Amino acid sequence: MSQHDRGILSSSDLRKPLNKVVYGIMVLGITVMIVTMLYPILMTMFNGLKTNQEVNSFPPHFFPQTWNWGNFSEGWDYINLPMFLKNTILIFVGNLLMTVLVLGLASFSISKLNVPFRRGIYFFILMTLFIPASSYIIPNFVNLKELGLLNTYWAFWLPAGASAYYFLLMKNFFDGIHPEIFEAARIDGASELTSYVRIAVPLSVPIFATLAIFIFSTAWNDWFWPSLVMHSEEKYTLATAIYKYVINARSMDNNIKFTILFMVMIPPIFVFLVFQRFIMRSVSLSAVKG
Repeated sequence: MSQHDRGILSSSDLRKPLNKVVYGIMVLGITVMIVTMLYPILMTMFNGLKTNQEVNSFPPHFFPQTWNWGNFSEGWDYINLPMFLKNTILIFVGNLLMTVLVLGLASFSISKLNVPFRRGIYFFILMTLFIPASSYIIPNFVNLKELGLLNTYWAFWLPAGASAYYFLLMKNFFDGIHPEIFEAARIDGASELTSYVRIAVPLSVPIFATLAIFIFSTAWNDWFWPSLVMHSEEKYTLATAIYKYVINARSMDNNIKFTILFMVMIPPIFVFLVFQRFIMRSVSLSAVKG
């Protein structure tokens, strides 16, 4: 048996009755977790394929009696999903660029440069994590209003450049990169900015990919802040549009609601499945120091 094929318990371990019981309990627990996570997704999909009468019937049926694939086209035409999707992608791209440019440079400076009072700066940023996010919603809103940035994408991009959580993730990742690499670059005449762009960024692809998944998830799922700072319908995010025009819609058939909700579930799942290897890689690399 190769190292990659070895499981939690070897074949010799499974010969012991107690290990078999423990292994069976683990498998049962994992199975329950998988079913618990998949059930809402499958229920949403199957309800989206039912007629409205089937969705409202009691007792409910898990599988549709008739498969109404036309509900997807009807749900797609109900709201302007491409426009709201474009707004969400613009917010995601801007937030990602602000994270890489502002927070990336800041975390690299604290980690690798001899910045005055860097330990004090680090602990100050660390303490901000203990402040509830709801406590600075109003100050952020007032600041953006005074700057005239409401109903613009900068209402998302500027706060993205001040995320303490993303700063600490990148700082801890940069701490794991050998300092001799940057010392050799300085000897060769490279500036600190060049070291960041040509050395730190290529080595930090796993953490940046992980942050991209987190930022995408936030931009995709957040509806409260966009509904607060965006006043025109043309700039609503997808989550805000779903909340206003689908979830709160009273005259809309429930099967069409489920169809739209299922369609907006697919992209985050796809993004995670494609890039999940970067999450595991960044976690393992962040745990190895020196």
